[in-house]
Amino acid sequence: MIRVLIADDQELVRTGFRVILESEGDIEVVAEARNGHEAIRQAALAKPQVILMDIRMPELDGLAATEQILQQPDPPTIVVLTTFDQNEYIYRALRAGAAGFLLKDAPSSRLIAAVRAAATGDSLIEPSITQRLVERFAEPAAAPGIPVQFAQLTERELDVLRLIARALSNAEIAEEMMVAETTVKTHVARILTKLAIRDRVQAVVLAYETGFVSRDA
Repeated sequence: MIRVLIADDQELVRTGFRVILESEGDIEVVAEARNGHEAIRQAALAKPQVILMDIRMPELDGLAATEQILQQPDPPTIVVLTTFDQNEYIYRALRAGAAGFLLKDAPSSRLIAAVRAAATGDSLIEPSITQRLVERFAEPAAAPGIPVQFAQLTERELDVLRLIARALSNAEIAEEMMVAETTVKTHVARILTKLAIRDRVQAVVLAYETGFVSRDA
């Protein structure tokens, strides 16, 4: 079972998400939170694998809660709940280590897919939107060549990283490189390990911030 915590100040939103998620046989909502303080407390008590975290909440917002939760040992995966008018906050959440984000009015199928993807660390939800956010808010370095942060990556891994930064899924990368999808997953896992980062979103952020890729590439 995938254990989920829903953090949102609107009871209607929490109830709706709970009903959708618990209609699936492999997902269990183990706790709810109305603000960031409750989210931090419930994350410690309920031990969820995935947190759906609203940004705008009273007392302590979702961004601050995300930063605190992800500083703990073996933290859960956090997916930020948002609307289109919160782009800058989303980018800050991604930099803090959130695994991705989901529009609050997304179809139920995307909500379910987002939770499952977050639990497995596989593909991103709404990757093209993630890419646009990174392109808008990242400030790539002007230095040419391979950034020092990526010196330990092989040429093949650098190729995979470029495609990740283009918001391609594992299946799309496999097709592009004409290899098996399992091979791509292995490359992705090695990239994350070598760069000491949590997930693909952070890899995309790092690729843009270091100037390894740019919006014009």
